[in-house]
Amino acid sequence: MEAVFLTDKGRIRIHNEDNGGIFFNQAGQNLAIVADGMGGHRAGDVASEMTVKSLKDAWESVEVIETAEDAEKWLKETTLAINKNLFEHSKKNAECEGMGTTVVAAIATELFSCIVNIGDSRCYLLNESGFKQVTEDHSLVNELVRSGQISKEDAEHHPRKNVLLRALGTEETVEMDIRTIMFEEGDILLLCSDGLSNKVSLTEMEEIMRSEATLKDKASEFVTRANQYGGEDNITLAIVLYKESSEGR
Repeated sequence: MEAVFLTDKGRIRIHNEDNGGIFFNQAGQNLAIVADGMGGHRAGDVASEMTVKSLKDAWESVEVIETAEDAEKWLKETTLAINKNLFEHSKKNAECEGMGTTVVAAIATELFSCIVNIGDSRCYLLNESGFKQVTEDHSLVNELVRSGQISKEDAEHHPRKNVLLRALGTEETVEMDIRTIMFEEGDILLLCSDGLSNKVSLTEMEEIMRSEATLKDKASEFVTRANQYGGEDNITLAIVLYKESSEGR
């Protein structure tokens, strides 16, 4: 398994409210995380940072994940506990009132990858079947697309594009999507915040993912292009490649 994480504040924002990383449990299995904080400077920072730190600390204490059921159970229970902590923190600290964060995280083992998401940070998969988004955005415009009220093209420029229907930490409890996919030699996952997915097209993403560049160079190219196209938001991504060699850890 090989993985890389990169974040950039973009060209416009003063602060970076995104967070994330690649972390390992005691068996060397990795957990990739991207979290996009919301609620203004400090509040957004706090929400995404607390989320990533809590996931990291919990993951590093895990001995091994053997089955997809174990991975899904761990993601659900850990995410629910983090949501409760964020919500309580926002109630006790006035400067953090209303804070929240998106989160997309993937446990990657040699047999499968288990993915959780809340909000509009995304996970994409490149495998022998092609390149596709494997998470569903929890956003107003995506719900309008799903219900047939607007087209995907309309959604790209909708004035309420950034309105989320779900976020971590904004309510006492939260619904999340969790799915498991087979993860085979040569498959690559891309996790990213909307600072990337709103700027770089699916076609360009696939082009970069399929290139012969190193994972580090792929990540840099994603950030470069998002900034070239305006860079109005923070840009954060993690890339995970399944290969038998343990190089890259």
